[in-house]
Amino acid sequence: MKRIQLAAILAALGLALLPITAQEKVPCRIVYVPTEQVVVEKMLQMAKVQKSDVVFDLGCGDGRIVVSAAKKYGAKGVGVDIDPDRIKDSLATMEKAGVTKELVDIRQGDALKVKDLERATVIMLYMLPEFMEKLEPQMKSRLKPGTRIVAHDYPFPNMEPDQVVEFDTGGTRPKFLYMWTIREKK
Repeated sequence: MKRIQLAAILAALGLALLPITAQEKVPCRIVYVPTEQVVVEKMLQMAKVQKSDVVFDLGCGDGRIVVSAAKKYGAKGVGVDIDPDRIKDSLATMEKAGVTKELVDIRQGDALKVKDLERATVIMLYMLPEFMEKLEPQMKSRLKPGTRIVAHDYPFPNMEPDQVVEFDTGGTRPKFLYMWTIREKK
């Protein structure tokens, strides 16, 4: 047992010491866990979404965040997911809600390689820690001042959130939401 624990620690240390180019080759785990609608509503409220916003949801799953932003606030939305089944789910969510492609654009692709991320005024995330670590440099360098980011459960490792909210949805554990607002570069 101790050998297994030691091997795991050494493997983790080895990964931490890899050069950046080698770390980029380490794949992110892809796990789909739908965000509860009560959490979606809280995320949209935290970001103070309004009609003038362009809401990007990276790892959009079934599209419920961008569809909710469009339906409730009239905001434009862009959902990005790598899984073709999630794209089908997102399109079905749009159809069920009566939200058109003029308001919401669903794209299949790598959420770490979104070409027009700079268009976002709001970014929503429910991604695992390794993804958050890889995305963080883009948030710092590509987003314009005033862009709001809300993450469910997993924060960026090196960005201090402006706001943290913990709340109970009646499930087995509390939910955590983290919000950042991009500031002017100094």
